[in-house]
Amino acid sequence: MQLFDDDDDDFLSTTPRENFFQVFRTANQNIAEAELEKVFERLAAAERLIEEKGLEQEYEQLVQSLSVVDPSDLENRKNSLFIETVGNIVTQCE
Repeated sequence: MQLFDDDDDDFLSTTPRENFFQVFRTANQNIAEAELEKVFERLAAAERLIEEKGLEQEYEQLVQSLSVVDPSDLENRKNSLFIETVGNIVTQCE
């Protein structure tokens, strides 16, 4: 008896980014789009808070320094967002 499809191995060998786009393309588009919109809403709210505090230049400098000084931390955070969003999409599609 086969418990896992051969495709399960593909899931384990993909990056969170690759997995996100695969799920996004194949999931119910209404759910996928709603989840992506939530991500953009959070980004928009964060940008507004940064602007209200007058921290745009500091933020841009921080982003640049993080990508140079600690790119793995930035990559890990980005991967966490991909994983969280995929989890939200998959949970709603079940």
